[in-house]
Amino acid sequence: MNLFTLAQNLAPQQTLSEVAGYLAKSQNPYIKKAFVHTFAKVYNIDLAEYERGNLDDYDSFNDFFTRELKSGMRPIDETADGIACPADGKISQIGAITNGQLLQAKGRDYDVGQLLADFELGKAFVDGSFATIYLAPTNYHRVHMPFDGTLLATRYVPGTLFSVNNTTAENVPDLFARNERLVCEFDTAFGRACVVLVGAMIVAGIESVATGAIKRTPYIQHRKHDITFKKGDELGRFYLGSTAIIVLPKSAHTAWGDEFVNGKTVVMGQRIGQVAKS
Repeated sequence: MNLFTLAQNLAPQQTLSEVAGYLAKSQNPYIKKAFVHTFAKVYNIDLAEYERGNLDDYDSFNDFFTRELKSGMRPIDETADGIACPADGKISQIGAITNGQLLQAKGRDYDVGQLLADFELGKAFVDGSFATIYLAPTNYHRVHMPFDGTLLATRYVPGTLFSVNNTTAENVPDLFARNERLVCEFDTAFGRACVVLVGAMIVAGIESVATGAIKRTPYIQHRKHDITFKKGDELGRFYLGSTAIIVLPKSAHTAWGDEFVNGKTVVMGQRIGQVAKS
């Protein structure tokens, strides 16, 4: 374990994230302006793609961070068999789930049942496929549906709040299966599928269309749903971070595009793979 990872182990992760959440949702004009203007300057944020093009049009830092794109800025893949990228960001890992294991980083795997916090459900994905998309601070931070599906259940899983980057992926065992996350389970034309929203240090919260803002608890929150989504519909959003993981069953016969390799920049809505249901 390197010093960076050790420091995060020792840091009061929950407290830091709660403080960040309090400040990020504040509508105090001085706090809001300090955060929004500083962030926009440091990260050179261009608002040309967004509905509100003035920094002072946002009610809080959270409002700014989850800013809405202008209509048509992210065309959604329209092919019946296409898997659309759920978010702007970069491919962290992509490929096959081998014997129930997903690749986190070179030489480091983790269990799909542990990720989903449901080992019985995990059996449906033992030899399936996955794609992990990392959202950087500069990215559009809403997550959209990669396929058509009916939401059957959501599962909030409390956990650690390590930051998510190459360093932690290489050094923290089971990073995505340990961090706080929201598991969204769907019924699709090609079988059961999941989209997992993974939190991180300083992430002020996760919100989904089905549940609203997730209230942090020390226990798993399981909710049943029956909501139909179309590919490209908004599924949820991050208040400061971090990662979206698509989990598909073997029955989808997923073929990821050859160009989508680790580190590849992607945008929400673009076709990153295809399914061929049996």
